[in-house]
Amino acid sequence: MWGYGAAALLHGLFFLYFFSAWQRTLSGALLWVGVGLGSISAAINWSAVLTGQGWLLQAAAVVDVLWFSVWAGFVVTLITQVSSPAVRYLSILAGCVAALQLIAAIAVATDFGPFGDPRRTAIFASLLASVTLLVMTEQLYRALPDTNRWALKPACIALAAVAMFDLYFYADGFLFGRLEPDVWAIRGLAHGVVLPLFGLAAARTPAWRLRVAVSRELAFHSSALAVSGIYLLLVSAAGYYVRYFGGEWGRALQVALLFAALVLLSTVLLSGAQRARLKVFLNKHFFPYRYDYRVEWLRFTKALSGADGADSSSLGESVIRALGNLVESPGGGLWLRNETGAFVQTARLNAPISEASEPCDSAFSSFLAGREWIFNLQEWRGGVHTEAETTPPKWLSTIDDAWLLVPLVSVDGLAGFVVLLAPRTNLDVNWEVLDLLKTAQRQAASYLTRMLATEALIEARKFEAFNRMSAFVVHDLKNLVAQLALLVKNAERHRHNPEFQQDMLDTIAHVEGKMRSLMQHLQEKASINPRQRIDMATLLERVCHRRRPLGQEIRLYCDDRTTVTAHGDKLERVIGHLVQNALDASEGHGKVQLRLNMAGSKECCVQIADNGCGMTPEFVRNQLFKPFQTTKADGMGIGMFETQQYVHELGGRITVVSDTGSGTTVSVYLPVADPTPTSPKTEERVLLQ
Repeated sequence: MWGYGAAALLHGLFFLYFFSAWQRTLSGALLWVGVGLGSISAAINWSAVLTGQGWLLQAAAVVDVLWFSVWAGFVVTLITQVSSPAVRYLSILAGCVAALQLIAAIAVATDFGPFGDPRRTAIFASLLASVTLLVMTEQLYRALPDTNRWALKPACIALAAVAMFDLYFYADGFLFGRLEPDVWAIRGLAHGVVLPLFGLAAARTPAWRLRVAVSRELAFHSSALAVSGIYLLLVSAAGYYVRYFGGEWGRALQVALLFAALVLLSTVLLSGAQRARLKVFLNKHFFPYRYDYRVEWLRFTKALSGADGADSSSLGESVIRALGNLVESPGGGLWLRNETGAFVQTARLNAPISEASEPCDSAFSSFLAGREWIFNLQEWRGGVHTEAETTPPKWLSTIDDAWLLVPLVSVDGLAGFVVLLAPRTNLDVNWEVLDLLKTAQRQAASYLTRMLATEALIEARKFEAFNRMSAFVVHDLKNLVAQLALLVKNAERHRHNPEFQQDMLDTIAHVEGKMRSLMQHLQEKASINPRQRIDMATLLERVCHRRRPLGQEIRLYCDDRTTVTAHGDKLERVIGHLVQNALDASEGHGKVQLRLNMAGSKECCVQIADNGCGMTPEFVRNQLFKPFQTTKADGMGIGMFETQQYVHELGGRITVVSDTGSGTTVSVYLPVADPTPTSPKTEERVLLQ
């Protein structure tokens, strides 16, 4: 009594609110009429509880029929703001359900039951009304555009909540043959607590004018939900009669029937073939065109872009899946051009492996490239031939369930073709299907062409990197050979000198280690030395010591001792190259000076200065650091390019000051690992032979 009394009061207050805010629209009128009927129904139920009069409950049932009719009309008026065939079917469905409810209420009042207990028929009619209202609400919400969904979402939630509560209430009653008193006692209050949601929706959309669009997705989901609801109702009815007439086996048979029905429903809902049949039926009978081109194109490009950047097989599967989804095909195979000039299978989806190939210069391939013809292979097998100027190759007949052959034509010609398998449901391949496939195949061909070009570019870059590494290795080998040649040249004169013998052994060991390292670099195609902290003073001493057999004076000044983070061997090689260039420019009689000092707080500077022939400023500016540019007669022009590349890799920089006849000063600036110098005292060392 208290629940229905509170519900009557809440409905009455919101009825006055909606009436005062009514803007003379049909949707607004139905809204406040529906709330008013809810107040009347709650008041009648309150009176029935208070007085115990049974005829009041029958009157409340009639009011519930009007309540359902008004709310169904409210939803329909919102959807009718867009022209859609679904509105007519929804109106017919709601009218039939309301009529069934009214007939059932009259049968209960007159105790007339030609189909069994009239109360059970009334419960079944109310259950069907709950399912219908839930389906209509779901369709309304799915049809709402983004601009109106925010405004009407509270109303949709309220309607769905009321429908789901009644669905549970009447389903339980139909299953057990009577309405649960406890659930009925709070039904009025449950209907009343959702009224603030209607008020919120009314505040957001006072005029209730919307631009609603019925999409194919909406029609599909709503139809599936409606069919599932009707199916469950029929199963419930069958279960009741099985239990009623089954005797002592009735309960067991009812449980078995419900379990089997749920398993069957789950199987159908998860079946791709059944979903395809439903989509084809809806597109054929409810829409003037088979496809929603905007949705199909967005789905197609999303499927291709999702595999963008992947390897050819995964992108090929995405192309097959995207084209197959347009015509409900479960899969197929993709044929692309290979190195031998033939189209071979490179990807497949739910299809067998095929070793068949088609020459790129065959008449069939030329026809596909010129006409972009889509072959229906099933029609060809059945003897139905079109005006095509050629016939498909015989090897296509060996592919089970081969259906459509879709060429992939790009601006560069025929990139390949896709063979799609038979569809999940019968599909008429008309002009609309062919036009969509022709448009989609060009997009797919462009993706595949770009992918193939990217793979070729990556492979070319790998060869380029390997060739560049080979050039560096050859350059280093030339320097190592020069050191060995110098040893051989001086061995005749100094072979009895113990100091020379030790230098010779050290040099040979050094050359052997370098050659092993170079071979390992070539085999692994990558650097194998991790970076580590390098003491620059020690490294410069080692570089100068390696050049002692050349017989020229090298002065080393260490104003500061500092460390850098680098590959020890590689940094020694590039510094050694700069020292070697300075020695070569001095023509055997000049002087080379190295100086290490701090250039600020975060970087050190290594200066290599000579008094040799020097270079022109134009050569330094335009050619010095370019590969294969050199002033030496036997040089390769790789050393300075490698030096600059590695110094930049370490985060440093290199500057060159030179002029013809005035010598050259090369300054290498490197970031230090420890910004604090360890020894500020200047050390001068003169290294001679």
